[in-house]
Amino acid sequence: MTIIDATVRGHTDSTWDDIVPVLHDYIAIPNVSPDFDPQWREHGYMAAAVELIAGWCRARPIPGMRLDVHELPGRTPMIVIEIPPTGGGAADDTVLLYGHLDKQPEMEGWRAGLGPWTPVLDGDRLYGRGGADDGYAAFASLTAIEAVHAAAGAHTRCVVLIEASEESGSPDLPAYVEALGETIGTPSLVVCLDSGCIDYDRMWVTTSLRGMVTGTLNVDIVSEGLHSGDASGMVPSSFRIARALLDRIEDAATGELLLPELNVEIPPGRLAEAQATADEIGAIADHYPFVDGAGPTTADPAGQLLARTWHPTLSVIGADGLPPTGRAGNVLRPTTALKLSFRLPPTADPAAAAAALTAVLEADPPYGARVEFRAAEFAPGWNAPATAPWLSAALDSASTAAFGRPSRSFGEGGSIPFMGMLGERFPDAQFVITGVLGPDANAHGPNEYLHLPTARRLTMAVAHLLDAHARR
Repeated sequence: MTIIDATVRGHTDSTWDDIVPVLHDYIAIPNVSPDFDPQWREHGYMAAAVELIAGWCRARPIPGMRLDVHELPGRTPMIVIEIPPTGGGAADDTVLLYGHLDKQPEMEGWRAGLGPWTPVLDGDRLYGRGGADDGYAAFASLTAIEAVHAAAGAHTRCVVLIEASEESGSPDLPAYVEALGETIGTPSLVVCLDSGCIDYDRMWVTTSLRGMVTGTLNVDIVSEGLHSGDASGMVPSSFRIARALLDRIEDAATGELLLPELNVEIPPGRLAEAQATADEIGAIADHYPFVDGAGPTTADPAGQLLARTWHPTLSVIGADGLPPTGRAGNVLRPTTALKLSFRLPPTADPAAAAAALTAVLEADPPYGARVEFRAAEFAPGWNAPATAPWLSAALDSASTAAFGRPSRSFGEGGSIPFMGMLGERFPDAQFVITGVLGPDANAHGPNEYLHLPTARRLTMAVAHLLDAHARR
């Protein structure tokens, strides 16, 4: 199968026709990641999602397939699928395919008629939480393997891992990678279907992922709320103290993060990649829903790509101690807590970054306030190794056959902790990190959707890559 032929295309299209109703059922399950539902086990939603996806996978007619649902003590479950080689592919050469089934929480702002747990098919778009991030991955992986069989192609031994804690930073994944070491083996190719694409016109390959640190900054100044007229001016605002602490680590005018532990030198190859992509695609920030008169941090197309990939950033993603404006009395509040999300360059050390942030934020608190920064989690980024010639050629031919255009590469702004972990564990493996999250697919936010034509085409492209890998 040197090209994507009519058999591959036909099998993919007919199987995806059957997948869409199952994805409807999956979207309807509110199986948010454990960070957002500490009682996930009692609620049973994660188990329902695992049962739905595992049930569909078990029913697939793939010769020799074995599926197990593993659940280590105190951990979220993991779907593990082993598939023997076909078409002369090597049994001692493994392709690892990865995805996840846990979801981000609901978020506000869904437009009328849509909702996180309300699947809606509108033209080519399947709306609802988790369809594109990352419920489709298990379906696409097995469909691609089936397409290889249908076209009498070849693939080596395949292992599919579908985890359930990725949106919480994959805290359970290291334990499973260790426990499943013999099953995973030593992959020569890793295919991850949990990334994005700059447009829907070709296959996009992610060459780097940002690391991350998340934590909560707590500032306490008094033990109870005080009348703002009586106390303000003598008792400082806990919010102002928090704001001053943030100024230690971020230039509020530019958004530049000031600590050296959070910054790295950008590799020359990644600078060239960003410029080449920008020259063809142009400014990628134009699709964001800015309010009238607002715009991005930079108008330079290459600068936008680098800003979302190789520059560290801070986002305040939550707050405690602040009442809703309609219920806010004239009270000097005793405490302010801000949840901080730091995105780190791919090669930054997240542990060193977390330690530096803690030290700087907690040192010499203004007015003797009680200040604490609790780093809840941190995860490494990832920078892809050099692409092997066979894979470079296969990516272009797969993309051309499935999408009509050669592939392109870019650095992704999100984090997939599994990739950093695998990069260290399997330094000789080749990686294909790709996905369906296009310009306005809005993963993690309201109105998230799966672009179904891209999911179909990407499935065909993966089938092509599996065959090319077996024949390299």
